[in-house]
Amino acid sequence: MTPHNEAEKGDYAKTVLLPGDPLRAKWIAENFFEDARQVNGVRNCLGFTGKWKGMDVSVQATGMGQASAAIYIHELLDVYEVKNLIRVGTAGGLSEKVKVRDIIIALSAATDSSMNDCFAPYHYAPFADYDLLEAAVSLSKSRGYKTHVASVVSSDIFYVPNGAKSYGDLPKHGVLAVEMEAAALYTLAARFDAKALAICTMSDCLVTGAHIDASQRQTSLKDMVELALDSALKLEEK
Repeated sequence: MTPHNEAEKGDYAKTVLLPGDPLRAKWIAENFFEDARQVNGVRNCLGFTGKWKGMDVSVQATGMGQASAAIYIHELLDVYEVKNLIRVGTAGGLSEKVKVRDIIIALSAATDSSMNDCFAPYHYAPFADYDLLEAAVSLSKSRGYKTHVASVVSSDIFYVPNGAKSYGDLPKHGVLAVEMEAAALYTLAARFDAKALAICTMSDCLVTGAHIDASQRQTSLKDMVELALDSALKLEEK
C-alpha cells in the first residue's frame, strides 16, 4: 500500500491502462473487463483489475496533468512492479490534418514541464516503447482506424492564453496534438525499465474549433480502448 493506493501487492496485472478520469476507469472496467474488481479507491482515483480475452489487465485513473499522473505511475512501477503502461486519453489537435475522433499514437512527447530537469542535466526526449508502438500501429492499420503516428506535446497548462498559437512551430516539426501526461509516462517508464505507450483520441481541434460533445466522448473512445488492450495482448503472445 502507498499514501495514494490501497491495493495490495499483486492486485495489479502487469499491464495497466491509464485514463485520467476516474469515471472513465470505471467505464473501462465495466464495459471491457471480465470479472472486474475494484482495487483502489483512495481519493476516488479508481483502479480495477479484470481480464481481457483471458489476459489479466488493470486500469488506474491518474487524474489530470503530469504532476498527478507521475505519482500514480511511479507507485505502479516502483511498488506494484507493473511492466506495461498504456495511457488512454484525449488530446487537442494542433493541425488541420488531424480530425475529431482520429486516433493519435504518440511516438514521442515534448513538454513545457520542468519535471524532467531533476532526472538529467540534458533536455531529455521521452519516447514510446517500440514493441507496444509497433503492435498498436499494426493493429490500427489492419482495422482501418484513422490513425496518426506522431509526436505530441505534454503541457502543464490547459487554458493557454492564445490557443493553438501558443504552440508556435511545433506542428511544423511533427507535433500534431497536445495532451497532459505522456511525457511523464515515457520518462518514468524508461527510468524503471518498463514499456509505455500513449494512445489518444482527438476530442478537440485548437485550430478549427471542432470538438466532440461531452455526451459522445465515451462512445468515441471505444476503438482506442480496444486498440490499447489488444496491443498489450499481442505483446504478451509474442
